[in-house]
Amino acid sequence: MRYSWPGAHAAGPSCAIWCRRRRIRASHDDRHRSQSAGHPSWRAGHDPRHPGRPRGDHGVPHRLPAAALLGVGPATARTLISYGLATADQIAATPLPTLQRILGTATGRQLHRVAAGIDPTRVTPGAPPRTFTAEHRFPRDELDPGRQRGALTHLAKRLGARLRAERQACDSLALTVQYADRSTTTRSRTLPEPTAHSPGLRTAAHALYLTLGLQRARVRCLTLRVGDLCDAGSVSRQLTFGLDDDKARRIEAAADRARARFGPGAVRPASTAGMP
Repeated sequence: MRYSWPGAHAAGPSCAIWCRRRRIRASHDDRHRSQSAGHPSWRAGHDPRHPGRPRGDHGVPHRLPAAALLGVGPATARTLISYGLATADQIAATPLPTLQRILGTATGRQLHRVAAGIDPTRVTPGAPPRTFTAEHRFPRDELDPGRQRGALTHLAKRLGARLRAERQACDSLALTVQYADRSTTTRSRTLPEPTAHSPGLRTAAHALYLTLGLQRARVRCLTLRVGDLCDAGSVSRQLTFGLDDDKARRIEAAADRARARFGPGAVRPASTAGMP
């Protein structure tokens, strides 16, 4: 099933969403939707690009090039072609042990399933996203490390508040820095334990920032991303001695209640004043 929204003007952008029971079918349809004018839908047993050519039992075109299969990059495609496996039907007909000897155990198994149109992954309606992202773009290229760290603090606070509002916790953190010449650098790390605690995210974000060793760098944009999300109710927390951590969490809970009542900017660190 395909839903499309043409642009408001003849030269405007258009949008198409492919709906399938299996992710692989939607991915194949989306990859090849621009092959024919008008973005026709593919129906079971029919390939609109080649009306007289049947499709595979699971909806994958027989002669689909190996490079067009989900998860196949240029290097893997070259390897497959060197063994005479240039199309989906040839790969699907190849015994699984042979593919695993060529590509490795995991990659061979995955490709064998993809070529046959087998994908056990189902789309879960209403499932939470796998990552949350927050971005701060400076009004002009920023040289001051203090302001850069202040922006990181603000991003960590925003992500922490969103995680708690969605009842999620994250297990990884990634920082992307964009410079004045539009080049970027990314650093990531796995957290000691899943968390939605803003101070913990802030500490990890500042640690990633320090690993960059920026020396008078002109920073244009900072992007912080939390990943490997899980249900916060299933997360265990390491107990610590002292009352500082519990006090910080109680303050955080009170701040969340204030934001829920008066808006997201009701409570924030003074160093982040004026940031969106």
